[in-house]
Amino acid sequence: MALILFIGIAVISFIVQWRFKSKFKQFSEIPLSSGMSGAEIAEKMLHDNGIYDVEIISVEGQLTDHYNPQNRTVNLSPDVYHGRSIAAAAVAAHECGHAVQHARAYSWLQFRSAMVPIVSIASNLVQWVLMIGVLLMAFGGNPYVLAIGVGALAITTIFSFVTLPVEFDASNRALAWLQANKGIMQTTVEHQQAKNALWWAAMTYVVAALSSLATLVYYASMLLGRRD
Repeated sequence: MALILFIGIAVISFIVQWRFKSKFKQFSEIPLSSGMSGAEIAEKMLHDNGIYDVEIISVEGQLTDHYNPQNRTVNLSPDVYHGRSIAAAAVAAHECGHAVQHARAYSWLQFRSAMVPIVSIASNLVQWVLMIGVLLMAFGGNPYVLAIGVGALAITTIFSFVTLPVEFDASNRALAWLQANKGIMQTTVEHQQAKNALWWAAMTYVVAALSSLATLVYYASMLLGRRD
């Protein structure tokens, strides 16, 4: 049953990722009526929220956009930083939503940031620990290494679920700000397109969390079943 769940979520994850990328491509080809670039939109959103100590920089790659609370930078991919499209506006505003969360001491972001050090260690070790644990269970009946792996996987799973309110809130902040600034998105259609793009982006995080949970259930059932 756990294996069926795991495979089902993997298929859904593939579909959601494909849909998100196709939506991003579609909205990247629709010019923003205001003609503003992602970098310009990011700067305006930050300043409108009284934030002047966050740097907006361009980073290499595609869909590499993120906010770094450690050095207080909004990192935008070239397509978003220089882009003057619906997608560029939506993504730039979303990443600035994280900067606003940071400035407002948003509790879920603080909790997520506090988890990062231990999650970094757990995520680097979990694959190898699980593999070794499964082998030890199969050939020696020793469940302890697998139990450690399941514990590490549980930490990364919790982290993936903690990420969800952070991402949804950043999108809500972005959309509310874009709605209030008619000079950036000048039509209802543009706002709906931005909302659609951010919704599909959010779904990738939802599927990632469910995939992590399915993996946890799979290995936990293996551990508990062997113990029985």
